[in-house]
Formats: sequence, C-alpha cells, structure tokens
Amino acid sequence: MNKIEEIIKEFPFQIILGSNSPRRHELLTSLGFKFLNKPINADESYPIDLLAEEIPLYLAEKKADAYEDELKDNEILITADTIVWCEGKVFNKPANFVEGKLMLETLSGKMHEVYTGVCLKSGNKQTTFYDVSKVYFKKLKPEEIEYYLINFSPYDKAGGYGVQDWLGYIGIDKIEGSFYNVMGLPVKELFEELVKF
Repeated sequence: MNKIEEIIKEFPFQIILGSNSPRRHELLTSLGFKFLNKPINADESYPIDLLAEEIPLYLAEKKADAYEDELKDNEILITADTIVWCEGKVFNKPANFVEGKLMLETLSGKMHEVYTGVCLKSGNKQTTFYDVSKVYFKKLKPEEIEYYLINFSPYDKAGGYGVQDWLGYIGIDKIEGSFYNVMGLPVKELFEELVKF
C-alpha cells in the first residue's frame, strides 16, 4: 500500500458531506474517500456588504452551523458554496427563465470569476478556505441561450450554467484556474486540507 492509498483508506475521520449538489457528491467520490451524504437546508441570505470570496465563505460556514447533529471529534463535516462574480456583482442561482436569460446575456463575451468557499468542521476544530477560477465566455447567440435554458434547466447552478454541460461545451473559450472549482468543489485544495486536518 503506497502512502496516498494509505491516507485515503486509513483516513481517521468519518467524512460527512453536507450538500444537495450531485456535482459535489461526484467530485468527493472521485477523490476516493468514503463519506456519508447528509444534505443541509440552510437559509442562503448574507450581509449585503460582503464581496467576492467573502460571500461563499460566509455561506459555507452558515451551512456548517445549520447542521443539526452534534459533531464528534472523529467526524468532519464538509460544506461549500459557489458564486459567480462579474463586474462587481454576484450571480446566484436564477429563479426562472427570464432571470437565467438575463444572467447569461450579461456573462456573454466577458470574463467572470467563480468562487467556491469550503468549511471543514469537526467537534473541536473548524477551518475555511476558498478557490477562484476565471471563466471566459464567447459571445453567446440568443438562440444558444434560449436552447440551453429550455433543454437543460440550469436553475440549481450559480450564474445559470454548468461548466460540465452543453453551454460549457460550446460557450467557454478558456478557464484560468481549476475546472473542478467551477463545478462546485476545489478538489485539489480540499484533498490538501483534509490531509492537514
């Protein structure tokens, strides 16, 4: 058994993923760790004076605080939040077709940043971190935006799109930083933080 295999198989904590996101579930599974999935339904409001990475860090901690069971010292709860940030404004999940269309029209032809904040919490310790990626969209045609919103219903995704689905395939010119961070979990940083924890 090599060192990495040993770290993953003999990891001394029970990992709990507090998320409804199938993408976060998929990414954590791909890291190799065994975990329990216990989605947390937390209020996702935040103070209006928060900017950029401050928002997902605040929300990741808020979700951790909303976890209903008492954490033991040998349990680690992982919570996360992802936002899209463009021209000094936050783009959360669109509520409907009109809002999604407006978001994608705004992001079209521009660079935006995707921030994911992560909170790791046990019975006696807590740490937070974030990652940021720059995403460059081509100029999207109105028919591309409409086709995407009608056929892919991306209403559970920050910014109204998924990097790993149709609009990501045809609309993204380049990404600076982690692709997986744009999906919703900075897995490289998460692995490093879990090993340190």
